[in-house]
Amino acid sequence: MKLVRNVVAATVAALCVGGALAQAGLTVKIAFIDPLSGPFANVGQNQLKSWQFVAERLSGAKNPAGVKFEVTGFDNKGSPQESLNSLKAAIDQGFRYVTQGNGSGAGLAISDAVSKHNARNPGKEVVYLNYAAVDPAMTNEKCDYWHFRLDADTSMKMEALTAFMKDQPSVKKVYLMNQNYSHGQQVSKYFKEDIARKRPDVKIVGDDLTPIGQVKDFSPYVAKIKQAGADAIVTGNWGADLTLLVKALNDAGLKIPMYTYYAQVTGTPTALAAGGDSEVYVIAYGHANEPGEIGKIADDFKQKFNDDYYTYATYNGINLMAAAMAKAKSSDPVKVAAALEGLTVKSFAGEVQMRKSDHQLQQSMFVTKWQKVDKKNPYSVENTGYTFAPVKQMDAFIASTPTSCQMKRPS
Repeated sequence: MKLVRNVVAATVAALCVGGALAQAGLTVKIAFIDPLSGPFANVGQNQLKSWQFVAERLSGAKNPAGVKFEVTGFDNKGSPQESLNSLKAAIDQGFRYVTQGNGSGAGLAISDAVSKHNARNPGKEVVYLNYAAVDPAMTNEKCDYWHFRLDADTSMKMEALTAFMKDQPSVKKVYLMNQNYSHGQQVSKYFKEDIARKRPDVKIVGDDLTPIGQVKDFSPYVAKIKQAGADAIVTGNWGADLTLLVKALNDAGLKIPMYTYYAQVTGTPTALAAGGDSEVYVIAYGHANEPGEIGKIADDFKQKFNDDYYTYATYNGINLMAAAMAKAKSSDPVKVAAALEGLTVKSFAGEVQMRKSDHQLQQSMFVTKWQKVDKKNPYSVENTGYTFAPVKQMDAFIASTPTSCQMKRPS
């Protein structure tokens, strides 16, 4: 790794002398717009640190563009309206790149506002890097040229998750438990569609949508799950809404398999560990026991913050930006956006590609399972003695879904 970095540094230095990398040495500022207060503050704070840590780690001679990345947090309080206020403040302060992920409502508001801003302000364009807002509409009917999604969308994750679940004979009666906004509604929708196609014998015995961030006690819902005779739970809940659901399951002593999108996210592993051994799965594009450079980043992040690094989209995001800037020989958002289209970079789980047709990153997917740490999977999530161990990796094409995006590119 040291040798590779020295070669990269030497290459950057040589190109700078030749004037090939006009952007080398420049600072590229990224505005992080997500909840830093309120019920999901613990998640937002972790993800801000993740962006900042990776930005610092991959700055300067450690990236092919030779630029320095700098990430500044703006608190949107989880609100679409506050997101627009934060976006305006960031643009007024000179930020030309923004990133957001927690909540597709906020994501759609930012995407629309960025598009309108760019149309009205030529020469001051902004690029929106979406690292976790997973509403499929954002790369389908509401796709926009200035929006690039680093995460897999809800439909992609469900395609991969149901490909795994169809081979689990114990799954016969499923209870759907989700937050009542676009993401939660779509987890419910896509599960019903996908499982009907792959395992028509599976019955949906419950389908609840709860107001996001407002339920403080999930025990009435757990009672319903028990009464319905469910043998599995599927949930797209995240943050406090998943942590409190796990707590209620623990309190009720209900031990049934749970298939999740976000059980690895801040707070939930500690709640899972409090309940002891349980059968919990996560569908995601990475996992806690990744080897190589990303594993070293996770270890160093833990050492610095005593916290888990789980938002691997930050790594892909910085690498894609750096590669696009090197290709464009510029840090100008107009040139970088054009360079990002169709761009392929090597990542921690093979190559990833920013699909040109809709700006949806195509990437490998993993199913991981909650278990005690062992020699093969040693990373202790939230210092619990438990981890999420990979049980299946799926190539990008398995989770890839078609797009209806009719991309309008600037003339």
